[in-house]
Amino acid sequence: MRVHHLVAGRMAPPLGPAIICHVLLVEHPDGLVLVDSGVGRDDLADPKRLGPTRHLLRPQPGVTAIDAVEQAGFDPADVAHVVLTHLDFDHVGGAVDFPDATWHTTAAEWSAATTDIKGIEKTRYRQAHLGGSPTVRSHAGEGDSWRHGLSAIEVLDGISLVPMIGHTRGHAAVAVQGTRPDGGEGLVLHAGDAVFDASHYDPSLSKVGILRAFEKSVARIPKRLKGNHAALATLHADPEVTVVNAHDTRVFPG
Repeated sequence: MRVHHLVAGRMAPPLGPAIICHVLLVEHPDGLVLVDSGVGRDDLADPKRLGPTRHLLRPQPGVTAIDAVEQAGFDPADVAHVVLTHLDFDHVGGAVDFPDATWHTTAAEWSAATTDIKGIEKTRYRQAHLGGSPTVRSHAGEGDSWRHGLSAIEVLDGISLVPMIGHTRGHAAVAVQGTRPDGGEGLVLHAGDAVFDASHYDPSLSKVGILRAFEKSVARIPKRLKGNHAALATLHADPEVTVVNAHDTRVFPG
């Protein structure tokens, strides 16, 4: 399976560096698969759909998942699945632009966003994205034993959810076994928002204090962040694994 890296959103916060919505597009035997989906066209046409957080992140016009798929030379109608790290607007918003795709998320995340909504979740999840009628497969449990003491839930052949709660109650990284754009074989792990500042797992990078502070401020279970960072550092050190995350532009290939 060939794995492509796409930018499905750009944001210009008034404080801190510009950030992106880094998603994966996988050429899978079952059809094209998006890992996360950035923001949607309707979101940019009507930013109020994104709620008050839009003032903090300031999504920029003209950059969405469906645009990125088209620019990469693919037909958006061929996107059959969207595998989601979690359901914040900058990860699920673009999924509505692929109405025939099946969504995959953890059961805990789907519950937190739709039926068992508590505290800050009442404002973080946007019903404009979740209140339609997508086909959703919510995957329960921790899955099977995986790498380095972690567990994984295989949702499609070669694509697994790797539970890493903390940012949200049901957050998961997504592991894809395939061929990278440079032709190399290996595992690409999209960490989603299990880390914002990539220097937490890649010591060759400098620290970005404002990303670290933002991560703590929006975490649903802050005490789990340190463990997630340590797990990602271990995976990053594994020569068979390429770790990327959602927002740090420094780990976007090219």
